[in-house]
Amino acid sequence: MSPTGNVTELSYENKKLYLVGTAHVSKSSVEEVRRVIEEVRPDTVCVELDKTRHEALVDESRWRKLDIFQVIKQKKVLMLMASLALSVYQRRLGDKLGVKPGAEMLAAIEKANEIDAQIVLADRDIQATLKRTWAALSFWSKAKVTAGLLTAVTSTDEITEERIEQLKDRDTLNETLVELAKMLPQVKEPLIDERDRFLMSSIREAPGKKIVAVVGAAHVQGMVSHLDTAVDREELSKIPPPPWSREVLKWVIPMIVLGAFYYGYTQHEGETFEKMLYAWVLPNSIMAGLLAIVAGAKPLTVLTVSVASPITSLNPTIGAGMVGGLVEAWLRRPTVADCERVPEESTTLRGIYRNKFTRVLLVAVLSTIGSALGAYVGAGWVVTLM
Repeated sequence: MSPTGNVTELSYENKKLYLVGTAHVSKSSVEEVRRVIEEVRPDTVCVELDKTRHEALVDESRWRKLDIFQVIKQKKVLMLMASLALSVYQRRLGDKLGVKPGAEMLAAIEKANEIDAQIVLADRDIQATLKRTWAALSFWSKAKVTAGLLTAVTSTDEITEERIEQLKDRDTLNETLVELAKMLPQVKEPLIDERDRFLMSSIREAPGKKIVAVVGAAHVQGMVSHLDTAVDREELSKIPPPPWSREVLKWVIPMIVLGAFYYGYTQHEGETFEKMLYAWVLPNSIMAGLLAIVAGAKPLTVLTVSVASPITSLNPTIGAGMVGGLVEAWLRRPTVADCERVPEESTTLRGIYRNKFTRVLLVAVLSTIGSALGAYVGAGWVVTLM
């Protein structure tokens, strides 16, 4: 095979491995993937995809299959927003560069089918990656990530020609993940290191003597360092249960508030209790309702969220955002056409507000944030009245 700086050749036992490091929005990467597979004629082609992302890449009608009510009920709104934020940034770059995000993966799959090579989806399930990453974050880190996701999805910044030239031959998605890991060191292990090990393990255990693996360039160095590392992929795919301390903390504010209510009612014959009630209800209702308005919620949704927030903040198993999202979904009733337009319309702030599906997601997320902020303010106010 013709030597190139983007292809790393490795030997593992009796196998020959070719790691093709790609940039996810690069025409040259697409061409190189085709060339390498044609020259090597491998038994197996591995791609940096899991089943979910593979279906998203090959099935452009996937959005029409989403049930917005189930997304909200199953508390998958933030996970969906995270996926949307990453795809939006890549789509913007792809539109500017004339390359569909993931085109090199599609090229690898098509070329593998052309030469009758086996295809292996080598990456860990995206839900496991996101949930393990989320579990590694502290409360404030989660708040920073949530704010970053909303900024990424709603950003109206134009991608300049100069920026495009800088990104042409780089793995933009993985570099974004690397930058995130620098900002939040605790996510480096689940987001990057674990996937390096998982990918390398999947590739070296793929069937055949000659294997071509198409992966993001940012993964190659880490993968090579784990060529001989024993890896339990099943263990790396498990969703760790939240620590007991986190479960206890979820009930701390409700217990403090309820305890303060009891104190105010029994010690001051109800006078302090009434003040405490106002101190709890007002911040919860106002902040949840205000952010629902910012999200462009219907008046009935704003009213529902404002009424629900003081109640749901005392029960961590249900959030005001879930209630608001379900009401907004019932009122707006997103259609199949709305779902199909999500990839295009989510690239602009105006499009997000115009699309019924993404508007419902935005209402659910911002209502949740507003309710959480209101609960912290309300709890502090209640305590001062004791």
